[in-house]
Amino acid sequence: MSKKNKDFYKKKGNIIKDLTGKIVQVFNKNSNKILNYKQISNQLDINDTDGKNQIIKKLVELKSQKKIEEIYQGKYIIKEESHYFTGIVDITSRGNAYVVCEGLEHDIYIPSRNLNHALHNDLVKVYVYKRKKNKKQEGDIVEIIKRYKLEFVGILQLNKNFGFVIPDDSKMYSDIFISENNLNGAKDGDKVLAVFKDWPSNSKNPFGKISEVLGRPGDHNTEIHSILLEYGLPYRFPKEVENYAAKLPLEITKEEIAKRKDIRNELTFTIDPKDAKDFDDALSFKKLENGNYEIGIHIADVSHYVQENTILEEEAYKRATSVYLVDRVIPMLPEILSNNVCSLRPNEEKLAFSAIFEIDEKGYAINEWFGRTVIYSDKRFTYEQAQKIIEDKSSENKDGIEIAILKLDELAKKIRKRRMQQGAISFDRTEVRFQLDENSNPTGVYIKESKDSNKLIEEFMLLANRKVAEFIGKKKKETETKKTFIYRIHDEPNIEKLAALQNIIKKFGYKINTESKTTTTESLNKLLSDVHGKAESNMIETLTIRTMSKAIYTTNNIGHYGLAFNHYTHFTSPIRRYPDVMVHRLLQHYLDGGKSPKQEIYEEKCKHSSEREFMASKAERDSIKYMQVKYMQDHQDIEFEGVISGVTEWGIYIEIIENKCEGMVRIKDIKNDYYIFDEKQYALVGQVTKNMYQLGDQVTIKVKNTDLERKHLDFNLIE
Repeated sequence: MSKKNKDFYKKKGNIIKDLTGKIVQVFNKNSNKILNYKQISNQLDINDTDGKNQIIKKLVELKSQKKIEEIYQGKYIIKEESHYFTGIVDITSRGNAYVVCEGLEHDIYIPSRNLNHALHNDLVKVYVYKRKKNKKQEGDIVEIIKRYKLEFVGILQLNKNFGFVIPDDSKMYSDIFISENNLNGAKDGDKVLAVFKDWPSNSKNPFGKISEVLGRPGDHNTEIHSILLEYGLPYRFPKEVENYAAKLPLEITKEEIAKRKDIRNELTFTIDPKDAKDFDDALSFKKLENGNYEIGIHIADVSHYVQENTILEEEAYKRATSVYLVDRVIPMLPEILSNNVCSLRPNEEKLAFSAIFEIDEKGYAINEWFGRTVIYSDKRFTYEQAQKIIEDKSSENKDGIEIAILKLDELAKKIRKRRMQQGAISFDRTEVRFQLDENSNPTGVYIKESKDSNKLIEEFMLLANRKVAEFIGKKKKETETKKTFIYRIHDEPNIEKLAALQNIIKKFGYKINTESKTTTTESLNKLLSDVHGKAESNMIETLTIRTMSKAIYTTNNIGHYGLAFNHYTHFTSPIRRYPDVMVHRLLQHYLDGGKSPKQEIYEEKCKHSSEREFMASKAERDSIKYMQVKYMQDHQDIEFEGVISGVTEWGIYIEIIENKCEGMVRIKDIKNDYYIFDEKQYALVGQVTKNMYQLGDQVTIKVKNTDLERKHLDFNLIE
């Protein structure tokens, strides 16, 4: 056949695209079977003679490449040395993917044509081709073991009798086809929740149905609900759960009090944010005759009300955490429990689970007691009120609670100093907060810093968490068997990430010493102290946090690097964290002399809790981005000073110094030169002027465009 005729056939579409990949997929799905060209043709739905001839030729080609083996004449099986692995899909911005497999040094690259309808974070089986010299490890997804996500938020584009949902999730590379009978009353342009139903092998798009119409894009509640549902976080409780909670017996009986340590007469109070409604923890204070102090950390006894094998327990486990968005809290427990029954409100008797310590003047815990109590909170303080007492150090004209706060602050500072000396890392990050009007529109931005009153509560909560973990986790005898327990662990930072951080911060005149664990910790603390209050502080603090491993829940204790604790758990917030409920149950179980339960069951619950916490934190970040964009919509005519917080091949990210809002200046919008991305210098470099926009540089910007749906800001540079 002449070249002209070959080109003609290609144009006509008679050459089957990616036939090699399609044949390999068939063999992978039938890895133990011997197949001939007819069987492969049937599975690929190729019936014409020309198509079958192409398959025959490809089989000969694959045999010569030693990817398949000819068992009998014309009958083939995939080679046994082919490698199969199980892993998690990570979709890239360009539509290709990597499969992350435990035990493999490098992730497996998957071209988009070999995804086989796998989606981001799916658990898959992947076939790995033999690696060619100087090429990345490449594979082919042959089986989707478990879908990670079946619900997608997006905007409906409606045609006459069908529609497509355009997902908000940038990792979802395909629109979802919705047939007429699955529209559920949605109108064109509505923001909806679409449920993934099926993805037939011969279809370009997955099929779905609309389960909920969220509203019109740009509407405040629509966007907030979209953020929650995007991460699988429900924004309301099922009616049966609300009804169950409403029928719980709320009265504290004499019989229940008799089972507990009664400390209703002890001086007790809470310190919380001014807008808090769920008070997890209270402190009690008493000076002892020997000069030491009895300090109680009293935690809401959620496990008394949330019993195992109930729908309330099922819902709490499913949620696993409360979600704190800019304008609202989505609680783990129904409001009657989170804000009322369990909440340690002032001037009310409450059931608690307590850790009570005898502490000396140096801040050392001499004795400890753990158990269930009944308490009475005498007063509720906000952090601001407690801070005012601390700053006015004089004890004159102060009542007993105020004197107690001063002493607790003094002890907390001693405990914190010792903790830092032992290798803890000080992440005293500033947080962005918004002033909102009655319609949840942002009228102002302010930066919240952690002050002495915050650190007072933090230190005593850390003390309780550490001591509870030690009480269960520390072996009293060598012969003692390990007890199943829930730990909050934090691994050491990744060496490669520390090296990357070193490269960035040296441009600002900072450095870290990674010779040992001690020098790493000391230099990281010095770095965080040195940048505090400077223009580049938020950027460097963020980059430093990214070098750290993620803290997770597990039954396998390795300690907590960031806090420098060998044993650490979460005991102090059961109203808003499910792992704390598990910790309460296990602690009581061991106090009652119970045997260690099966570790595997609790490890699965730990994994679920860690995943839900991660989703909640992503939703919280998205709500902040959304509100920042909303705020900047009303500030488009104002010039702002900013710091370059990121540099990419498509532009520079800039963080506004005064309000921490981040946006992008696209490379095409910088008109004074033609700029190229210099990866080594973290900079855009002008080809004519050699002008440079480098990470950390201060610049002046104006808002060019605000996109609420994408939660994105575009800036223009003011030259």
